[in-house]
Amino acid sequence: MAGLWFDEFEAGQTFDHEIRRSVTEMDNVMFSALTHNPQPLHIDRHFAETQTEFGKPLVNSIFTLGLMIGISVNDTTLGTTIANLGMTDVRFPHPLFHGDTVNVKTTVVSKRQSKSRPEAGIVEFLHEAFNQDGELVATCNRQAFMRRKQEG
Repeated sequence: MAGLWFDEFEAGQTFDHEIRRSVTEMDNVMFSALTHNPQPLHIDRHFAETQTEFGKPLVNSIFTLGLMIGISVNDTTLGTTIANLGMTDVRFPHPLFHGDTVNVKTTVVSKRQSKSRPEAGIVEFLHEAFNQDGELVATCNRQAFMRRKQEG
């Protein structure tokens, strides 16, 4: 399914995204390596087991953020977004671990017509990611610059 146009979004609209994704150790290690993040909390099992309160590696929070937004794309902005304008109020209230399965809910917070570009508007989304136990693992507000549906 293609994403929705600016005109098709309404404040309060919600999406319970069908796509779910289990996170693997390889996802976490590769993402950390690709982004030059040597944090042992993510890539060193022995360190995480013996020197952290979690007892096991945490999934890199930036991977979690990207996965949460990525899961939302198919239902919301696929092919209809011009650009992301920003992400605010990013929170990770509960850790995500290898083997956890992520599901995402998106709520349209607001929308407004662009002042400078009549063919576009700005939609603010609240994304929330949960693990398989329903615990909130990530949340953020995202402002997306969206195309308006063209006549004809």
